[in-house]
Amino acid sequence: MNFIALRALVRKDLILYFSNRRALIMSIVAPIVIAAFFGSLFGGGDDGKPSRIPIAVVDRDASPLSHAIAASVQADPAFEVKLLDEPTAIAQAREGKVRAAIVLPAGFGDAAPRALIGGGAKPQIAVHFDPSQATVMPLVRGLLTQHVMKAVGDSLGTGGGAAFSLPFTLHAEASTAAAKVPYNGYAHSFAGMGVQFILFMGIEVGVGVLLARRMGLWKRLRAAPLSRGLLLGSHIVSGAITALILLAIIYAAAIAFFNVRIDGSVAGFVGIAVAFALLTSSFGLLIAAIGKTPEATRGLAIFATLVMVMLGGAWVPSFIFPPWLQTASLVVPTRWAVDGLDAMTWRGLGFSAAIAPIAALLAFSALFAAIAIWRFDWEEPRG
Repeated sequence: MNFIALRALVRKDLILYFSNRRALIMSIVAPIVIAAFFGSLFGGGDDGKPSRIPIAVVDRDASPLSHAIAASVQADPAFEVKLLDEPTAIAQAREGKVRAAIVLPAGFGDAAPRALIGGGAKPQIAVHFDPSQATVMPLVRGLLTQHVMKAVGDSLGTGGGAAFSLPFTLHAEASTAAAKVPYNGYAHSFAGMGVQFILFMGIEVGVGVLLARRMGLWKRLRAAPLSRGLLLGSHIVSGAITALILLAIIYAAAIAFFNVRIDGSVAGFVGIAVAFALLTSSFGLLIAAIGKTPEATRGLAIFATLVMVMLGGAWVPSFIFPPWLQTASLVVPTRWAVDGLDAMTWRGLGFSAAIAPIAALLAFSALFAAIAIWRFDWEEPRG
């Protein structure tokens, strides 16, 4: 008898769970998507080949030896090389467009061979690197040393100069907002986690709208002499104000306790913050417009948010994404928010670097708001 009762209770629980199709799909899809994402980052590629490291090479010497070094570096399958002038190369390292900018100094072609055989001072190769991507520096240093030694050795007919000391010195300098301003890893962490948890607030805004609709509040408001756009627009404004206040508190804590600084444009930072706040509130309203019930919508919205922050570089920096994913993630609004906040804080970039993130975030906000106003159902759906 007890066994029959137990079987009936178990059967009831299984039927209840598997009849909730949204919960079932979320339980299956979420771990698959997130596991596939991290697998693609850490060795899950089809060909097993690592992504090429984008670097810039500046040849201030323009000698046969420096040309040989640049050509050897270009031929290395580990690198994706840009030959640039020095200011452009350093600027691209500062903006995160290349991992490092290698500067071969004037006179290197004459000084390096003499230094190899102990007959002169060692010339200095400068390497300006993006400090948020410093993990690639040992590889850059090692491969650069290999290419320089081979080129110098070949120029002297020594087969690479393996028996000699290094004929140069390396000076690595982090490309941050200004000289002697150290990279602060907390800046990126606060950008990523601030974006994630403020979007979670947007979810609660959307779920709150669904709860109000269930109680018939929106139907009564619709009876008032107010347009649909005005009613929903007021909700976007209040949600944006809330998001902006939360972001201000988060960054106030970052500044007060973790030495995070807005080393770039303050106006650019404020513009990105306002644009992201509008994105958050319009995202919440979009959730309310396409959702049916608060219970079913919350799980789906959390999953969508996790995917957005994952692709936006909030969990791990976007530079370690495969190249195709770095490009594809530009269609995700969180990528623009995180990169924009990074640019205005530790990267120390000017207002011009904030224009594209602000424009992208406002475009996504307008799209979400338009869909929400179009699709919003003022009455509780039946069935």
